[in-house]
Amino acid sequence: MPDPSSPAEFTLKRKPTDRRSPVRWIASHGQRHWWLAIVMFVGAVGNAQLAAYVPVLTGRAFDTILEDPGAVAALLPIALLLGGSQLARAILQLGRNFGAEVIAQKVERDVRDELYVSLLGKSMTFHSLQPVGDTMARATNDVREVNYLFSPGVNLVVGSLVFLVMPMVFSLQYHWSLPLTPLVYTILYFFALRRYLRNLEPVTDEARASFGSMNTHLSEALDGVEVMKGAAQEEAEIGRFETNARRVRAANVRQGDLEARFVPLLMFAVALGIGLFHAILLYRQGLLATGDVVAYFGLLLMLDFPTWTSIWAYSQISLGLAGARRILELMNRENNLDQNEAGFSGAMRGEVEFRNVCFVYGDAGPTLDDVSFKVEPGQTVAIVGQTGSGKTSLMKLINRTYDAGCGELLVDGRDVREWNLAALRRQISIIEQDIFLFSRTIAENIAFGKPDATPGQIETAARAAQADEFIQGFEQKYQAVIGERGVTLSGGQRQRLALARAFLTDPRILVLDDSTSAIDSATEDLIQRAIAAAARGRTTFIITHRLSQIRWADLIIVLRKGKVAAIGSHDELMKTSEAYSRIFRE
Repeated sequence: MPDPSSPAEFTLKRKPTDRRSPVRWIASHGQRHWWLAIVMFVGAVGNAQLAAYVPVLTGRAFDTILEDPGAVAALLPIALLLGGSQLARAILQLGRNFGAEVIAQKVERDVRDELYVSLLGKSMTFHSLQPVGDTMARATNDVREVNYLFSPGVNLVVGSLVFLVMPMVFSLQYHWSLPLTPLVYTILYFFALRRYLRNLEPVTDEARASFGSMNTHLSEALDGVEVMKGAAQEEAEIGRFETNARRVRAANVRQGDLEARFVPLLMFAVALGIGLFHAILLYRQGLLATGDVVAYFGLLLMLDFPTWTSIWAYSQISLGLAGARRILELMNRENNLDQNEAGFSGAMRGEVEFRNVCFVYGDAGPTLDDVSFKVEPGQTVAIVGQTGSGKTSLMKLINRTYDAGCGELLVDGRDVREWNLAALRRQISIIEQDIFLFSRTIAENIAFGKPDATPGQIETAARAAQADEFIQGFEQKYQAVIGERGVTLSGGQRQRLALARAFLTDPRILVLDDSTSAIDSATEDLIQRAIAAAARGRTTFIITHRLSQIRWADLIIVLRKGKVAAIGSHDELMKTSEAYSRIFRE
């Protein structure tokens, strides 16, 4: 397991938590609310103590009536005492439940915050390999299971453990031997409970893992619903989902089977029989009064609460620990990038130099190998090559979306690892072919990288990206809310909004990854002029196959199988590079 204290790509100042184990991690969250834990514990002890007074007072009432059947008035003090004690008990029980529930809600909130910050701090390598559906299952259901671990889980466990003690304490007033039955029961109860929890742990782990797998498939099916329908594969996908659903059901059935075979249920019935037999023997010997037998049997009945509660209270704790293990596994997964808060954060000129850079994605072969070139500030560079040659990976090394495996990548003469990560990325803008837009207003999407931008600045950026014209066609104009991922817009409109977003942030390095692929020829001419204007004074990288964009580049870099095959101008490369000329012949 990686060191939990190792720096992450993105961090916020939070109170540290102990991530060495699920129990330590949950405890480190819970101890922040220690006063609520005290309220819960005091409420649990008081509730159990006053619950024990019920059989004690009931036994006293029996003896009172048996001694004098006509002394009904003598029962009034007992009845008032009984009613008052139970009113106080209700208040204490409310305190117990209140303390546990508030702790549960606060811990859930803190865990969600910690997990969200951790996910933001993961590198793109992590996010590329981690299924979104499984992440969502952990961020929603597993976090909720941690909530349930406290309430009702810990709440009922603490309450039930105190209920185990009270019969032993209160029965001692009647005869020294009476606590033996609840004591032996309690010892055997814990042995049986230990065995039960040991068998339950793998079952609850499987229940949470199977739910995560089902959620992953559901997320993928919904994301790819258009492909699924286009290929008429609905039946096949339903079959796969049913397989995952059956796995979830099987895990829950196994859990139910374990709960049904919970041994303390049988032990409780035996303890009642033995305890009553023991009390009757003492009664026949004249050592106990009738009321004492009634009170003792009532005290034994208090064992009913911990016995029945433990079936599902401990299951809930086990599910909460299983959820915590899955959350910790996600958060503790190694981060390859660090924020480098003390790194250089000055203004960027835009000089970029690759020195023998290599990069390997996952377990595949090298994506980039021994890449070397230098770009002066303000130059426009076209990156060309066949699909899979490493063009996009090359550009994502500049802003440290990924980190180079070997060699050096310098920006303004400094290794990118020496830069403060936030300062580095604020001055680099990458516009990809697959544009992501949020389900927010058009203005908020354009100003995503500069939230404090004025409406005038937003409109200026939109006009520069040739987006203002179609925005004005919306009824609410810049305040129009677009659908998730921009599904209400055409491909060209999404790309123009992405260009406007980049123009607004005024980056020193601009990367256009085939960003005009979904734009018609007429609009492309307009955007081409906008890009040319935006490129002045900043370093611009263009990944494209369009000759119209390549021609005006100051430098063209040809990639082939992850290596630099040629560097030069268009005319030079058409004469000297077979790899470059082949791209246009094909």
